[in-house]
Amino acid sequence: MVEKKMSVMTAGPRELLRRLRATMAEPLGIQDRLNKIVELISDSMHADVCSFYVLRDDGQLELFATQGLKREAVHKTTLRLGEGLVGLIAAEAEPLNLADAPQHPAFAYRPETGEDPYHSFLGVPVLRSGQTLGVLDVQSTEGREFSIAETEALLTTATLLAEMVSTTEFGALVGSGSEIELRRPRTLEAASFSDGIALGKVFIHDPRVVVTNFVAEDVEAETERLERAVRTMRMSIDDMFNQRDMQARSEHREILESYRMFAHDRGWLRRLREAVASGLTAEAAVERVQNDTRARMLRQTDPYIRDRLHDLDDLANRLLRVLTGDTKVFGRHELPENAILVARNMGPAELLEYDRTKLKGVALEEGGMTAHVAIVARSLGITVMGQADNITSICETGDNIILDAQTGTVHLRPTEDVAATYADKVRLSAKRQERFAALKDKPSVTLDGVEITLLHNSGLLADLSAIEETGAAGIGLFRTELQFMIASKLPRLPEQVELYGQAMDLAGDRPIVFRLLDIGGDKVVPYLRSASEENPAMGWRSLRLGLDRPALLRTQIRALLQAANGRPLDILVPMVTDCREFIEARQMVNVEMQRLRNTKYAAPSSLRVGAMIEVPSLLFELDQLLPLTDYVSIGSNDLVQFLTAADRANSRVARRYDAISPPRLRAFKHIADAARRHNKPLTMCGELAGRPIEALALMAVGIERLSMAASSVGQIKELVLSLDLMQLRSQLSEALDNDLGNLDTREFLYALADRQGLPL
Repeated sequence: MVEKKMSVMTAGPRELLRRLRATMAEPLGIQDRLNKIVELISDSMHADVCSFYVLRDDGQLELFATQGLKREAVHKTTLRLGEGLVGLIAAEAEPLNLADAPQHPAFAYRPETGEDPYHSFLGVPVLRSGQTLGVLDVQSTEGREFSIAETEALLTTATLLAEMVSTTEFGALVGSGSEIELRRPRTLEAASFSDGIALGKVFIHDPRVVVTNFVAEDVEAETERLERAVRTMRMSIDDMFNQRDMQARSEHREILESYRMFAHDRGWLRRLREAVASGLTAEAAVERVQNDTRARMLRQTDPYIRDRLHDLDDLANRLLRVLTGDTKVFGRHELPENAILVARNMGPAELLEYDRTKLKGVALEEGGMTAHVAIVARSLGITVMGQADNITSICETGDNIILDAQTGTVHLRPTEDVAATYADKVRLSAKRQERFAALKDKPSVTLDGVEITLLHNSGLLADLSAIEETGAAGIGLFRTELQFMIASKLPRLPEQVELYGQAMDLAGDRPIVFRLLDIGGDKVVPYLRSASEENPAMGWRSLRLGLDRPALLRTQIRALLQAANGRPLDILVPMVTDCREFIEARQMVNVEMQRLRNTKYAAPSSLRVGAMIEVPSLLFELDQLLPLTDYVSIGSNDLVQFLTAADRANSRVARRYDAISPPRLRAFKHIADAARRHNKPLTMCGELAGRPIEALALMAVGIERLSMAASSVGQIKELVLSLDLMQLRSQLSEALDNDLGNLDTREFLYALADRQGLPL
């Protein structure tokens, strides 16, 4: 008896899907196809009425097609979002099944439609990526609730309609001056990780799997495909737990446990099975269930629930990839001109896989100012923005997009007037760059005669050519780890020698400072296995890793010495925690220098070894450390992170503390004063040096060597040439000395800059 009932319940949706598939294949115009679809639904469900409403960008639901209501109401009748039963379904993204619709408090009567005789009502949202695109409903004169099978049939049909609505052809049905909600222009607030404006086309970095086959030929076969894919997915997740670096108790394991819990959720699997039983393919079932889940979770106010949405998105996409066998990686040749990458997050190695000649910008849902993908993007002169909420779900590859890092806004599918305004801004920005270029050969000296050395950070051969364009005095920081992060295996000695030698060739007569390997923590190198850590930023990384793996560090030092081959060489030791570590690293350099004498390579004409100050403990050991070094550099990214106990990659706390507020400035000044006492060159190598107000603060506390992204050099030089530094230094010093905890450094510096007429 149960089996017979199930057969009756599922036959209707399957037959409807088969008929709809035939209709979709017919050579019909978009309106004629819609008219035939609502006619088919009405006939298959024995309903008197079937209507399809589409959500417009003005928040109005417009009647696009109907069978049973007056045809003249099509494209004329509208309901506001939340108005009437249709508006309620659109707002809440939940089906509504009523035996006597006119008695519902949300019922809204539209006399022009001629719906007076109808009592029963069933409506479902049309969803895509959790967004409401419209509402599909059926009505009948008979006062009854529609069955579960009928509800399932309508939900299944809505999945097909969602894909139809997303086509560019569909937009032609909307009246002049309007657009469907899916395609409406959007403006998002985002965090600016670099300066600049970028105009281009969206390219989704890790696109969702596109489902093209919705109707199942054989429901039993589709059910088996689904079960097999779920087993494969679960096994791949279980395999992660068997890896050696998955400790018994760690944050990573807890996250994966949560992920595995979703993969084994019985309710989720039951909904997938029901969707397949209704006549959908396994892929379409995953798409439909995830659409429903996403729509509900997006409407939750609990941040924990909203955070879990990413886990479910990842899980659904993982299952779709298993079902489709989609392992395609988008190659660099496939990027369109003026591409802007959109991603939840990505690493620097993934960014570098793309053709940088076509890449204009990066927009991330997550990330932080000092995330390494942001640092690499800045070094390449690419505009990058992060923390753009939900952007990967509301855009499609090919959409027009504008990143405005100056105002912290992302314009998705901008209107013509907005696009024209930004085209003018880009032209003005180009003129501004021409102004900066005219300064490249001018000495970087303040109005009162203080020389400020401007250098730029690098890590790729591709961005070293900018040294000629900017007129920078040299490379203040060459991040050697980028070569290791983008390689599929450990770079051998000859490969390292070649890279460092080419970097020196491109730098020419200008100095270049090579920082030793700074990997570990958030800089993942896939071929170097390491144990999972509770707090990787403070764990086994950088110099600590190098000292524990001396062969790795000595090979790099050997490569640097060979690459110099008679030229000057500057080596910077990262993340020094105490003098003992620096002494041990310097001894490695000395041993390799002795070894070099037995090779064909000439010794460097000069060799300087410096220490990077980015661990707070060194602030109390400067008088012991500085005599051991030839120079020092401040790594502001890590130093500020550790001083504030705020993870720089955590968007919830990354912007909580100002890097140039009095406590941090006093730390910078303490280092600058110590370096001056010991007559040791000091360079600021962090991201602070490339932003005008921050650079002003650094110069004011005594730091006169600044290393930054190449794109920032011109702007900072313009600032230097307009500055009376000693006056600024005196006033800020007095303010810091007299501060009782109320000094707003930014406000103070902006006021001083305004009085001096500085170009900020």
